Amino acid sequence: MSFKGRDILTTEDLSKDDILEIMKVTEGMEKIFKEKHISDLLSDKMVAVVFLEPSTRTRLSFETAVHRLGARPITIADARSSSAQKGESLADTARTIEGYVDCIVIRQPVKGGAKIAADAVNVPVINGGDGAGQHPTQALLDLYTIKKEKGRLDSLKVAMVGDLKFGRTVHSLSYALAPFNPEYIYCAPEELQIPEGILSGMKQRSIKYQLSSDINDALDADILYMTRIQKERFNNIEDYEKLKGSYVLTRGLVNKGRKGITIMHPLPRVNEIAADVDDLPNAAYFRQAHNGVYLRMALLAMVLGRA
Repeated sequence: MSFKGRDILTTEDLSKDDILEIMKVTEGMEKIFKEKHISDLLSDKMVAVVFLEPSTRTRLSFETAVHRLGARPITIADARSSSAQKGESLADTARTIEGYVDCIVIRQPVKGGAKIAADAVNVPVINGGDGAGQHPTQALLDLYTIKKEKGRLDSLKVAMVGDLKFGRTVHSLSYALAPFNPEYIYCAPEELQIPEGILSGMKQRSIKYQLSSDINDALDADILYMTRIQKERFNNIEDYEKLKGSYVLTRGLVNKGRKGITIMHPLPRVNEIAADVDDLPNAAYFRQAHNGVYLRMALLAMVLGRA
């Protein structure tokens, strides 16, 4: 099984065997990170890290992964510093960058934009988030986190809470975990419930799910995956103000939930997880963020033919 030259655009494209291989390579990268700190595995490679939307964890963990593997990054960290501000098309931007590097990591605000970039170039493209579409590397690091926290991926009940309409992380996670026979609880206000297209995909895969607007239903899960209400996705600020405080997970709520329930969040959080949850042993969201480096090291090595 070779990932060399392959684009990583959506978790829908990944088979169960693909995901298991990625998990295996990620374990190896975690060992490299902890034992050697810096590797020369990609010392002859250049990677473009192109972020046309704000990011902290995804951009910095990709840059860290590039450096940890001995490669060299070139970075756009602000859309205002790119020619997109002058009206350049995404395809033209990608074609230009292709001439400088061996791989492109891109985040931009257009749903499906990563595929536009990938179709325009002959180097592998990794989707770092495309608007309200998908965020495959987040979903894969989520799976790696679940595997570490729970010891398995199979037959878990996973509750996803918050902004499920615009939340690309939950869209990607729904597909990524689907080969492992999960059961989903989608908990959101009616206005922000999971898109029908995702539900159709789950039906096609015979995945059990329930829809709810009550966070208490989500407490009966193995994994509680919180997300923030995303202000930047709303056209009307009044709609955001009405929904922004829909769910706040407190220590008291966690204690009411299933014993050993694992709390995850793709971050950043605003106020949807209270600070009194942070020191609980089953609060995994900062461990989750740190796992992103190992996962992204794995993907870079794989698509560049070194793993």
